[in-house]
Amino acid sequence: MVVEVGSAVRTQPTWAPAAAPRGRGSRGQASVATVPAARRVRCRAMERPPTVRTVTIPFADLKERDKDLGDKIEEGLGPHGLGIISIADVPDFSELRKSLLRLAPRIANLPEDVKKQLEDPDSSYNFGWSHGKEKLESGKLDTFKGSFYANPILDVPTTDDVLVSRYPSYCRPNIWPTDSLPELGIAFKALGKLMMEVGLMLAHHCDRYVTRQGVGSYDGDSLEQTIAHSRCHKGRLLYYFPRQLRQQTEQVGSVSSWCGWHTDHGSLTGLTSGLFTKNSVEIPCPDSAAGLYIRTRDNQVVKVVFDEDQLAYQIGETTEILSRGYLCATPHCVQAPSGENASNVDRSTFALFMQPDWDEKLKFPSEIPYHQELIPPNETLTFGEYSKRLMNKYYQATM
Repeated sequence: MVVEVGSAVRTQPTWAPAAAPRGRGSRGQASVATVPAARRVRCRAMERPPTVRTVTIPFADLKERDKDLGDKIEEGLGPHGLGIISIADVPDFSELRKSLLRLAPRIANLPEDVKKQLEDPDSSYNFGWSHGKEKLESGKLDTFKGSFYANPILDVPTTDDVLVSRYPSYCRPNIWPTDSLPELGIAFKALGKLMMEVGLMLAHHCDRYVTRQGVGSYDGDSLEQTIAHSRCHKGRLLYYFPRQLRQQTEQVGSVSSWCGWHTDHGSLTGLTSGLFTKNSVEIPCPDSAAGLYIRTRDNQVVKVVFDEDQLAYQIGETTEILSRGYLCATPHCVQAPSGENASNVDRSTFALFMQPDWDEKLKFPSEIPYHQELIPPNETLTFGEYSKRLMNKYYQATM
């Protein structure tokens, strides 16, 4: 199956959106509505980007398949939006979030020889423990955070040795610390599966929104079908190591000090809010400037917030392709807390990358701006081939 181009989103009352462009020609012309002038002046004076709250959908509405959520989808994920939306009141989410995030410092602080056994260099460290393998924007290796990767849906995605060799970052089996931290696998799978179920509900409403824009049927599977039949989903438990005050000066003023600017290349990314601890005690975020930042369609940078007990979802590049521009992926990064109160503070969070199957074909028309240095115009690649090229760009190891 072959799918083609897409992009879209709007936001809350702080925005004043212009009329949304329609159709494939809108790419490059669509722009996120600007922050009101009074607020822009105040933010410039403070030298701090404005803060915007995500568009939120109650879970009770989301689970009703016939509910009309088109306005919310467009506001949060359409041509004038931020590419992110949050879901409120998801049953069991708060408990499952804390259960998993509290394990992040424990795995990061396991003995080095134990963590070494949890590494999987053959997958370019896309399974098991990874630290200092991914490159920052500067080209330096990222030692600020560690990650534990696993597929929360399938422990063994395939037994086909040819596929395992061709797409090791998706097809290799999970690696769990069954002896050193046996509860990790249980908590990881429980949260990951819940985020997958809610993501499928959101995907259903995204499909309804896109088909109502006059696009007609998708060239390939719908977003919901693409996610449902995929074996490529990947969870990432992230642990941001605590830093001393003197270390914080390395990237003062950078909104990408904890995680560099990037756009997710999958379909839909589920995201929890961060859990902060200091000396093993849970605390609120110690710096109001820290957190998730997004670059809008008109090149503004805004800080995006959602409640601790809400589950957020961001659009990935392949959904922009699939929806032909009606759902959009946006660049984002994470700023670390700074100042005296941020010394010795760590952060844990979890992301679920819902992605097409490795053999799903994607067509990249010349209009799409992503990775043109890697993908010639109008080339058709499988998702596995596409992601393989990106991994070679961001990781030292050759896949």
